[in-house]
Amino acid sequence: MTSTTPTVLVVPGLRDHVSEHWQTLLAARLPQARTVPPMGREDLNCADRINAIEREIAAIEGPVVIVAHSGGCIMVAHWARTTSHANAVRGALLATPPDFDSPMPAGYPGLDALQAGGWLPVPRERLPFRSLVAMSRNDPLGEYVRVGELAGAWGSQTIDLGNVGHLNPASGFGEWLQAEELIRELS
Repeated sequence: MTSTTPTVLVVPGLRDHVSEHWQTLLAARLPQARTVPPMGREDLNCADRINAIEREIAAIEGPVVIVAHSGGCIMVAHWARTTSHANAVRGALLATPPDFDSPMPAGYPGLDALQAGGWLPVPRERLPFRSLVAMSRNDPLGEYVRVGELAGAWGSQTIDLGNVGHLNPASGFGEWLQAEELIRELS
């Protein structure tokens, strides 16, 4: 028997799991949550990360709501192009996707590393499930207008979070309680 309550699948970004990150705290709070296993910050192989999403989705019985942050949003867009499990996804919350088509700030992978890892070009096909893109007006990894264009290409509804930086601990975020409200909306 499959469950009608969706399992939340957390898809972290390139920096993987951070104990004080809102995704980690969210997964610990939710009764029915799974997280894509850590890949290591040095592993920029996009195909490995797509395969990790596929393995997790395939192991879940019943509906899924994906909760991705940063590079995890780009992983989900790549995964959606190749999976046979998209019909299991009720929706995806895609929080502060980066603009991988523009140079990243210091400390993040360069365009050459992203290209070599298979991240580029960033998919711009409509996602085969409902999606919400939570956008920041002052995200150092993605200009608001460019992220809005990406969300439009994905067919995503956008949510303006205001000035929240990259919605991560470095921007002053641990808990992000709005995530649970948005997950309920997608469920």
